[in-house]
Amino acid sequence: MTAAPASDAPPTRAELIGDAALDLLVERGMRGLTHRAVDERAGLPQGSTSNHARTRQALLEAAVRRQVQREADVLAPHELPAADAGPDALVDALALALHRYLTDHRALLVSRYELALEATRRPELRSFFDSAGAVFHGPLIAMMAAAGSPSPERHALSLIAWSEGLMFSCAAGSFHAAVPSRAELRTGFDELLRGMLGGSPGRSPGGERG
Repeated sequence: MTAAPASDAPPTRAELIGDAALDLLVERGMRGLTHRAVDERAGLPQGSTSNHARTRQALLEAAVRRQVQREADVLAPHELPAADAGPDALVDALALALHRYLTDHRALLVSRYELALEATRRPELRSFFDSAGAVFHGPLIAMMAAAGSPSPERHALSLIAWSEGLMFSCAAGSFHAAVPSRAELRTGFDELLRGMLGGSPGRSPGGERG
């Protein structure tokens, strides 16, 4: 199950509903996500989820909203380096976030894949899903620009695509039984960034000997 991050404050009803929806997506898939099932999983009186999200579209949006909140907790924005901190700091941060996903939050990846696939069949959800996920793109583009990328948007997309592919392979694909170590992930990001930024072999993205 997708355990919610620890917090001193009790979860709100919206958070309870969102967490229950994500758990159901992981365990039963999209067909198992119903208002009644969410009420039961969240331990709420029947009708509570319908009052919060009356339509299925509204329920899916509530799940996406909670997905984004939970992913922000995993990514831990306060741990991201400043845009001008340099490529080495960016590599460290990306390796940490990816390793955290693959070791402690695999279920959160599965719920994201369920929502992303559903968005391909629901144009109204596609727009909501894309706008919600876009909040993570800006900081990465800024860091790529500060690192000296001649095409920060394209390079940010390549980093995201590489990360997404690796996460899918390790969470749901043929490499699900083999999670790379944090050091291995760092090496992968280092190689990718050196290729993008024109670093020579044997050097870190910042230009120092590795």
